[in-house]
Amino acid sequence: MKISIEDLNKVYKGGNWALKEINLEIPNGMFGLLGPNGAGKSTLMRILVTLMKPSNGKVTINDHLDLMKNRREIRAMLGYLPQDFRFFAKLKTWEFLDYTARLAGMKNKAKRHDAVDRMLEEVGLFEARDRNANRLSGGMKRRLGIAQALINDPKIIIVDEPTTGLDPEERIRFRNLLSQISTRDVIIILSTHIVGDISSTCENMALLNKGKLAFTGSPEELVREAEGKVWLIQATEKEYLEINEKFPVITTIPSDYGWEIQVVADQINGYYGKQIEPNLEHAYVYFMENKLNQWITA
Repeated sequence: MKISIEDLNKVYKGGNWALKEINLEIPNGMFGLLGPNGAGKSTLMRILVTLMKPSNGKVTINDHLDLMKNRREIRAMLGYLPQDFRFFAKLKTWEFLDYTARLAGMKNKAKRHDAVDRMLEEVGLFEARDRNANRLSGGMKRRLGIAQALINDPKIIIVDEPTTGLDPEERIRFRNLLSQISTRDVIIILSTHIVGDISSTCENMALLNKGKLAFTGSPEELVREAEGKVWLIQATEKEYLEINEKFPVITTIPSDYGWEIQVVADQINGYYGKQIEPNLEHAYVYFMENKLNQWITA
């Protein structure tokens, strides 16, 4: 499976560009789409699930299914968890999943009920099957959301900001669930502004900003962009205030000296500190604050 995106643009009324000249290939497995809010991620997701038409450009599945010409066939291959996923208030958890299974084309009642129970078991909601869906916790609702996206055994699964608002334990559980699913012959596109969601699950990724594709490759390749650019500084209270104005600060920890501060910068201009190994969060901040600004103004 692969998705090929060529010269994709989306322009809203008034000439506002949501996406500009996106060229991207998405292979099997977990693919991360990272960027700040307003970067164009949700617009791209809505185009890929056929809820929005691009202004121009081309999207193909496996080189022969065209997004504009083969919409019905592509929709049958899709599972989608939108950011603003909603429930019907009076449906129980199993009833909601049964309803979405019928919408997905599962006509046989016995097979549908078996699929519903199997999916509830897989996402850890079987014991809550008779609870009203709108009374589930935030994490359980997101798991029910991924269950409805998977009920028709899709080949392409798209999830938009799936861990926003979840506590750390539920976020980890959700990421682990996606990782297990990604071992199948599927494409999972994870759109998020949370760097940790990408670093722990995705082998390939793209970075969007202001509607443009700023980076594509592996998380490790993005991390290499920040090698030699991450510093651990020992700072006094006065220096801390100065550093906070001058550099992007990642973490701040009190110490006997005053503060231990992690920053991303080419140089730290005489402050006492040492270089440390970057992670994906460091690389993302460095790319957005330095390389991306150079790229936009070039």
